[in-house]
Amino acid sequence: MAVTDKKFEAAANDIKKLTKRPDDEDMLRLYAMYKQGSEGDVQGERPGAFSFVDRAKYDAWAKLKGTDQAKAREITSSWSSG
Repeated sequence: MAVTDKKFEAAANDIKKLTKRPDDEDMLRLYAMYKQGSEGDVQGERPGAFSFVDRAKYDAWAKLKGTDQAKAREITSSWSSG
């Protein structure tokens, strides 16, 4: 079943309101799956070596290249309901 824009954004907002912050690896997975679901494959140039956070986020998103946007939206939405 396709995830509606409203459900997808609600899931993203729920994730932002978590009372316990996920560890860094989980945060990168959440970020990457959200970006893949909202924008599709990674875009733009990879940030420079001294932009540690931006580079880690870019790399996490790049690992999902080719993942279907609808599937990424379903996965993102399932995380907030669990």
